[in-house]
Amino acid sequence: MGRRTIKRRPDKAALAGKDFRLAEEIDYIQDRAADRDGRLVTVGPLVLFSTETGDAWLLDPADHLAARVARDGEPEALHFQETDATFAIGWKGNYRIEGNAFVFIDRDTARTTTILGYPTPRLAQLG
Repeated sequence: MGRRTIKRRPDKAALAGKDFRLAEEIDYIQDRAADRDGRLVTVGPLVLFSTETGDAWLLDPADHLAARVARDGEPEALHFQETDATFAIGWKGNYRIEGNAFVFIDRDTARTTTILGYPTPRLAQLG
């Protein structure tokens, strides 16, 4: 189903201790999207970003996995499980950066969506 378990890396301060919660990070970026506030947050191996258009995404740059968590300011459901030491994410598809375009390939439908206006230069640096 596209789940991948990621163990927290103790060498990363952002993931140290029990303070990090994936659910809280997703809620944060969804709130930013609802406010039409563009943000980019890295949490260990993951990237969350919101845009001024109200979209928000969760990315795994190493494997080019992606899940949209907000569209037009409205939260979208994401299946994930979280414990104190690990989390598993139901990734919705894969992404790639082509110049200024963010290209998303839906895992279930194989539909390809190209989106302009995302922070692609910054995202490309992370992958």
